[in-house]
Amino acid sequence: MIQPIIDQQVINKVQRLINGVKSIAITCHMSPDGDAVGSSLALCHVLRRLGKDAVVVTPDMVPRSLLFLPDVRGVITFTQTEARARRAIETAQLIFCLDYNSLHRIDKLGQVVMSNSCPRILIDHHTEPEQMFDVMVSFPDASSTCELVYRVLMQMQLLRLVDRWAAQCLLTGMMTDTGNFSYNCEDPDVYEIQASLMRRKVGRQTLFNMAMNTFSADSIRLQGYALSQKMRLYHEQHASLIVLSADELKLFNYKRGDSEGLVNKPLAIPEVRWSVFLREDPDYIKVSCRSVGDFDVDQICKKYFNGGGHVNAAGGEFYGSIEQAVSTFEQILIELFPDCEINPDNDKN
Repeated sequence: MIQPIIDQQVINKVQRLINGVKSIAITCHMSPDGDAVGSSLALCHVLRRLGKDAVVVTPDMVPRSLLFLPDVRGVITFTQTEARARRAIETAQLIFCLDYNSLHRIDKLGQVVMSNSCPRILIDHHTEPEQMFDVMVSFPDASSTCELVYRVLMQMQLLRLVDRWAAQCLLTGMMTDTGNFSYNCEDPDVYEIQASLMRRKVGRQTLFNMAMNTFSADSIRLQGYALSQKMRLYHEQHASLIVLSADELKLFNYKRGDSEGLVNKPLAIPEVRWSVFLREDPDYIKVSCRSVGDFDVDQICKKYFNGGGHVNAAGGEFYGSIEQAVSTFEQILIELFPDCEINPDNDKN
């Protein structure tokens, strides 16, 4: 039996806010991943079944690897249709903030959210949420925001509205945020929730193949190039670094989502405890960090890369050149391991 972990007073407040409005906007973080998109679409679907005018608004585009999800084509993207996105947020009577703990995580969309004085409900599993939400469902130890959305719906007694479509979205988010249930999922309730979703005729293997095991030829070539030509190993520091410039991405016809999962690959090497991936995007250097054991990449991303996340999975943005980002990474190594030399192998830049 799945244990209720959310304070019932919080659940009651969420329920009152939903019952008292008609128009609801659901937002998630920049560069939305499976958990952000899955939780947003599932909640939107349930709210619509309740008779609400609910929409999902994302700061930027959903990666093509997630375009198989139900109703994903109806997502309003701020960078693509700004006027429509602004209108959806400005006219909302209630705003859900899913899978992010700070409005800076939704970029320019955050200013629009702040301009609307309606209540904001946070559902998230990142640490240290900012105090700008009217209701907070914040559990950093949860496997995913999709798990928390399921729990909210369960305690609101709305699981009857979680049909096959919503279940696909929730299970996708849980799978992608746990590496197909290989990390951040020690709580037995996680598997109870997975079983509950699978009972809604969700084909787990098919979903896994679509969400985590389907790549374009360009994506496979890009990741092969990154691992064979760009991966640096810092043996004394048990770290790895992959750097891809804008020109290299262009060479492989990069589209959002093509590098998904790349940062995890070096962790398969037994000596690597910390893996970093730097990708040169148009406005900043995207930073992705993964680790094993007690190596805390959340604090590193907060301190150096304007981001954060979890102990073993975090990310952020670096505002500067790719060379400066690499220099910052190596300076971090010096600070963490002052007695070790910076001597990476496979340095082909």
